[in-house]
Amino acid sequence: MTVIACVDRSEQAAEVVAEAARLGEAFGEPVHAVHVLTREEFVDLERTSVDDTGRAMPLDRIREVAARIAEERVEDAGVTAEAVGLVGDPSDEIVNYADEHGASYVVVGGRKHSPVGKALFGSVAQSILLDAHHPVVALAREE
Repeated sequence: MTVIACVDRSEQAAEVVAEAARLGEAFGEPVHAVHVLTREEFVDLERTSVDDTGRAMPLDRIREVAARIAEERVEDAGVTAEAVGLVGDPSDEIVNYADEHGASYVVVGGRKHSPVGKALFGSVAQSILLDAHHPVVALAREE
């Protein structure tokens, strides 16, 4: 079993990793910080690579870029976690990764709006909440 921390480039991502680390420690499970590059980001990297070098960037290299983003969030949180980079639709890739690794928990970040504090989650977090086959811990933040 594994605790999955879904990270993006937001400031809240370190909190997501830290919460996943707390769960991992409590249950004696490893933590995987997962960042997914969207197809649009992939195409942009490909275009840049072709423009700069005349060659396409290998998919493994693209995954390394995504893993490096996850690693930065792990470092920000000051915890131990395996950084994982994926490419595709973020919610689909995370749900599939959680299934493949038998996740005990999936930790996501969200957004909190309005004076009364109604929680509204971004489309990725909302899709994960709706589609995951494992318990999801959602952290809300003030905006």
